[in-house]
Amino acid sequence: MSDKFKSSVEHLSDDDIFMSVKELKAYVAEVEMAKAKKSVEAMGRAEKAKQDLLKELKSEAPISDERIRSFVLRVKAVAETGATEMLLGRFPCELCTDHGRAINMAEPGWPETLTGRPRQAYLTWKEKLQPLGYKLAAQIVDWPNGVPGDVGLYLSWG
Repeated sequence: MSDKFKSSVEHLSDDDIFMSVKELKAYVAEVEMAKAKKSVEAMGRAEKAKQDLLKELKSEAPISDERIRSFVLRVKAVAETGATEMLLGRFPCELCTDHGRAINMAEPGWPETLTGRPRQAYLTWKEKLQPLGYKLAAQIVDWPNGVPGDVGLYLSWG
C-alpha cells in the first residue's frame, strides 16, 4: 500500500471507512444506475446514428462515376486475392419495402423491394455489370431477436 494512501486512510474514523449493509446496497444501486444510464445513452446515440444512416441510404440519387471507378478498383483488388465474390454492401432491411421478406424467401422479384441506395446499386449492376457477366445476390446477414436485420448484397464473378 502506498504511503500516500496509507496516510489518507489512517486519519479516517471507523465511521468514515465502514458502511452499513444498507449504505453499501444503496451505493451499489447508485453505481448500477449510473452504468444503466450510460448504457441507455449509448443505445440512444446508436439509434440516432442508425436513423441518420437510414436517411442517407434512402437517397435515390444515382451512383457517381467516381464511386463506380473506385468500386471497380476494389473488385480488381479482391479478385487478385483469388476470391470470386465480395460483399458489395450491407444495409438495414428497412430499406426493403417488405423488410427483407422476399430476400429471405429467395423470391425472384426481390430486387423490386429495394429502395434508396441499395436500389441504385442494383440498377447500376443491372446496367453496367450484368452485361459483363457479373452476378448479384442478396441475403439476410443478421437476425437480431429472431427477425431479419441487415441485408448483404454480394457481387460474384466466378
